[in-house]
Amino acid sequence: MRCIGYVGGQPVKQSFAFIMMAGLAAACSPTPPTPEEAAQRCEKRAQAAQAPTGGVTVGMNSETGMSTGIEIGLSADFLRGRDPFEVYESCVIDLTGEPPIRPARLRSL
Repeated sequence: MRCIGYVGGQPVKQSFAFIMMAGLAAACSPTPPTPEEAAQRCEKRAQAAQAPTGGVTVGMNSETGMSTGIEIGLSADFLRGRDPFEVYESCVIDLTGEPPIRPARLRSL
């Protein structure tokens, strides 16, 4: 086994360094979402696939006067014309490796 360095005057072997790095990588990997968390996250994505999203803001204050804003959001799934239920199902499967635990709760248009 080849020595890759010294710690405290003792040689550090490659296999030890590999085990330590693998342990650190495992400790930093994210935990998969629960089925309910996946359903909630994927519902938002499916709702964005239904139609454009957006909002309008109007405000006024004594310092700067009137302010206005508009925001429009278009998801890639919406632009591709994907079915929101298909978006939901494939998203949950991607996140959990299993089919959804419940149907998508989409907004009525």
